[in-house]
Formats: sequence, C-alpha cells, structure tokens
Amino acid sequence: MKLLKRIPLLGRVIIAIVLGILLGNVLPLWGVRLFVTFNSVFSNFLSFLIPLIIVGLVTPAIFDIGKSAGKLLLITAIIAYGDTVLSGLFSYATSVSVFPHLINPAAASQVAAQQASIDPYFSVAIPPLMDVMSALVLSFALGLGIAHFGSESMGRGFREFRDIVAKVIEVALIPLLPLYVMGIFMSMAHTGQAWHVARVFITIIGVIFAMHIVLLIVQYCIAGAIARRNPFKALLTMLPAYFTALGTSSSAATIPVTLKQTVANGVRPGIAGFVVPLCATIHLSGSAMKITACAVALMLMKGLPIEFSTFLGFIMMLGVMMVAAPGVPGGAIMAALAVLQSILGFNAEQQAIMIALYITMDSFGTACNVTGDGAIALVLNRIHAGDAEQPSPEPVLEPSSEPQ
Repeated sequence: MKLLKRIPLLGRVIIAIVLGILLGNVLPLWGVRLFVTFNSVFSNFLSFLIPLIIVGLVTPAIFDIGKSAGKLLLITAIIAYGDTVLSGLFSYATSVSVFPHLINPAAASQVAAQQASIDPYFSVAIPPLMDVMSALVLSFALGLGIAHFGSESMGRGFREFRDIVAKVIEVALIPLLPLYVMGIFMSMAHTGQAWHVARVFITIIGVIFAMHIVLLIVQYCIAGAIARRNPFKALLTMLPAYFTALGTSSSAATIPVTLKQTVANGVRPGIAGFVVPLCATIHLSGSAMKITACAVALMLMKGLPIEFSTFLGFIMMLGVMMVAAPGVPGGAIMAALAVLQSILGFNAEQQAIMIALYITMDSFGTACNVTGDGAIALVLNRIHAGDAEQPSPEPVLEPSSEPQ
C-alpha cells in the first residue's frame, strides 16, 4: 500500500488502464461484473458528491473574489476567465474540424451497445441532495450575497466546508479513481471497445499537445503587442517555467520559477508577485482546452451531436468551474464533472474516460497554464505602467497545488 502511495496519480492511472485491458481479455464475465458492481456504487457516490463539490468550491471562490474586488484583482480575473473561455472555443473549433476525420463513431457506437449488457450484481441508490444546476445557482446566490453583506461568519463556514470537500476528494475519491478507471477499461476490453478507445487516446493527446503550442504562441503575440515586447523572446524566457511544470505537474511548485522568469521579462516585481500566484489558481486555459477537446472526442465516439450552442454554454460554465478547482491532484477534472454531466449529459462511463484522459495529459496542461500566466503578467504590467509605486493587493485565493 505504501508503495502505491509513492506512485504519482498519473502512474497509477496508466497502470490501471493497462491492467484493465489485460484482465478484461482473460477474466470470465462474473469477474468483470464484480468490477462493474464497484463502478456502479462508486459512480452513484460520485453523483451524490458533485452538487456538494459545486457548493463547497464555487461559493467561497465567488465571495473571496467579490470581497476583494480591487481594480487589479478584477482586471486579472476578467482576463484569466476570458482567456480560459477563448482557449475552450479554440479547442472546440479545432476539435470539430480535426477529430471527425480521426474517429469512427459508427464502430464505437456498435461496441458501446454491447457494453450496456454487462450489468452489476447489485446497485446502491445514493440520490444527490439537489441537481447540478440548482447547486450552481445556489453557489452564485450565496457567494454574491456573502460578498455583498460581508458576512464573516458565513464566509468562515463555507471556507471550512470547502476544506472538507477538498479532503473528501483527496482521501475518498482520488485514491479510488485508478480502480474505477480499471473497471471501466476492463468492461470495455471484455466487449472489444478498449483498443478503439486506446487508439483515440493517442490521437487526442497528439492533437491537444499541438494546440497547446499554438495557444501559447497566440497568447504571447497578443501580450507582446499590448506590452510592446518581442513575443517570441518573452515566450523563450518563460521556457524554464514550462519545463519545470512539465516535470512537477504542479502549478504551485512552479510558482518560484514562474515569478523569476516573469520578472526577467520586464514585469515589475510587485505586479508579478500578485498576478502569478493568483493566476496559478484562476487561469487554467490549458485545462479548459484539454477538457473541451476530450469532451468533443468522446461525444463523436458515441455518435452524439456537438452543436456550437451547447458547447458555448459548456465552455462558459467550465471557466467558472476552473476558478473553483480544488488544490488536490485531479481536482480540476473533478470540479468539471458537474458541467460535463449537466450540460453535455455525460454518463458514468464517459466521466471515467474523461478523468483518465485528463490525468494522462496533466503535465502538459499545467505547463501551458503557468506559461500563460507570464503573458497575463505582461498585459497587467502594461495596464498599470503608471502605478509602479502603488502597492499591489495580496491575492485572496490560495494557489492550487493540483496538477492542472
């Protein structure tokens, strides 16, 4: 058990995928049904937790920003949210143009129909306390209300509730995720779907990596034009932060390097010291890109429609959920499950595949996120060029320690 804890989450998920495919080809139906039964109970438990995750994470994120909505904080939050949404839209446009030529939805739908015949031995009903949309509306109402009235007691209560939710994710959900993923791939292997999904995995990862590079170039071209700096020179200066994040898979662990390289790009230390830690929490353009592309791919595999109107609402809500992502490994995708379920209608199997895909590309998304933080710092430095002597406010959100 101690040996498993030493293996990073990415390694455990990869092991789970391989074991699931291998065991699914050799175990009899009764053995596969044992894991299907576990997955049934786990998915019901996850469905119960999703509204609580929304209320526990979104509410304090909203009132923390609202309570300290100074000029610099507000501008940073708007830019970070806008960049995250634009990243999702870029990912959607690229995915709907490329993936239909790489994914065969007819074959996937055929084997998916076979998989539906594998039933669990029993199921435990764990109905959620409210639906996802009710939880989102409640979170916005409470967060804005607490910020408006300055209720410190309710604020402390929801921060403590946020800590409880984060601990449940860290202790109860994340350790069981590899077993959940293994059960999904075991079931798919038993019905012949696993190899098709594995091939799609490789395709999606390659396309998303290319999109990350394009996104960073676009971000720095825009930031360079605003800040009147050479965008490619600024991007090259941030490469140490990119490769540090690639190795650590942690935005928080990369903050010292990101700060150093941001200052080396000519950003004033006061601005860099505020923007970089804050954006480590609220600027997740790389994560939004990954989740959007994976969602398009899975919907194509299932033969589901991928209308722009549906994905526009999904991407805009995804930007909000990324702000509220908890600082635990896999926290961003756990927060995103709510909008995947409520807007795109993802079932338990699709959610599990999304989790596996997301964690497989964790380091690339984190590297994209933190490198993009340097571009936002360049923009903020230019906007506040006349306020060099004015002290910057302290960020109100703790930087995420999650591999994003």
